[in-house]
Amino acid sequence: MTTEKIRPLVLEYTIVSGDFAGGGKAASDVKRCLSQLGCQSEVIRRVAVATYEAEMNMIIHSFGGKITIYISSDNIRILCEDTGPGIPDIELAMQEGYSTASDKIREMGFGAGMGLPNMKNCSDFFCIDSGEGQGTKVEMVINL
Repeated sequence: MTTEKIRPLVLEYTIVSGDFAGGGKAASDVKRCLSQLGCQSEVIRRVAVATYEAEMNMIIHSFGGKITIYISSDNIRILCEDTGPGIPDIELAMQEGYSTASDKIREMGFGAGMGLPNMKNCSDFFCIDSGEGQGTKVEMVINL
C-alpha cells in the first residue's frame, strides 16, 4: 500500500447458507478493493484466501452470517460471525483434513478440511470462538 495513511474503510457482506452461486463474492470484492488501494500482492492473496475460506465455511456449515472487513493503514481485520450449529471441538476442526462436510458437499469439490487451517495460516492473528449450538465467530488480522 502507499506510505500515506488511508482513511479506515469498512466492507460488509451478508453470507447466505447454501448460496454456492454467490460464494466468493466477498473475497473477489475485497481483492479488487485492496488492489485499487495499492496493497502488496502477497497481502491481497492472504486476505482473499482467508475471506474465501470463511465465506465458504459459512455457506456450507452455517445458517448464514456476516463478514465485516476493516481496512486501515496498519492492518486488515476480518470479522466473521454466523448463526448455526457451531463447532463442538475447535481443536479437532483446526486439524488439516478434518471435515464434517457431507458427501454432497465433497462431490461439489468442497469439504477438504482445509478451511480453518488456511484461514489461520493466512493470518497474523487468528481467534475462533464457537461451541455446539452457538454459532461461530472468527477474527483474523493481516498486518500491512
